[in-house]
Amino acid sequence: MNQHTHEHDDEPSGASMDAVLSGVGPRLRALRKERGATLSGLSETTGISVSTLSRLESGLRKPSLELLLPIARAHQVPLDELVGAPPVEDPRVRAKPIKMGGRTLIPLTRQPGGLQAYKVIEPQRLMEPDPRTHEGYEWLYMLSGKLRLVLGEHDVVLGPGEAVEFDTRVPHWFGSTGEGPAEFLSLFGPQGERMHVRARPARTARSEE
Repeated sequence: MNQHTHEHDDEPSGASMDAVLSGVGPRLRALRKERGATLSGLSETTGISVSTLSRLESGLRKPSLELLLPIARAHQVPLDELVGAPPVEDPRVRAKPIKMGGRTLIPLTRQPGGLQAYKVIEPQRLMEPDPRTHEGYEWLYMLSGKLRLVLGEHDVVLGPGEAVEFDTRVPHWFGSTGEGPAEFLSLFGPQGERMHVRARPARTARSEE
């Protein structure tokens, strides 16, 4: 499918998605106050500036995955609770897909805290990198298609079967290469918690002889 097809597919649900995204700000503010947290305290926990948090809550800043993940972790709630994603129509699908910034995220974990896993579908589109930073570690594993990753001074294209892990305090961005849709798994952990994914079996003493 080309880029125009993807954009057209999103149009029927545009109004409902706008309603969902417009509800994120008040939900963030209500949750923060329920937790007894201040903007400055949440800023220290998430690494997101007070001004950005304030703009998110007031609806002046569009929510994104990079911003909502640290906030969900700080409040110890699943990401879809912040977004308030509506249930899917097909009753056979248990996960609640979340549309965010053109991406589709399917939560694979429900428990708050600890590692959070998502299957992410990135549509074909032309994008300009916009690196961000926040607390935590992220691990990506490519299932299909190609994904562009900008990490610090690195600018690479990932293909099926490739995996990367990085400290999200390093400026980073990932998105479509413009060559087609991509699907990947995303694991996000709190600061200091790494995935320890083994790239290949450890060599035995005998194999090293």
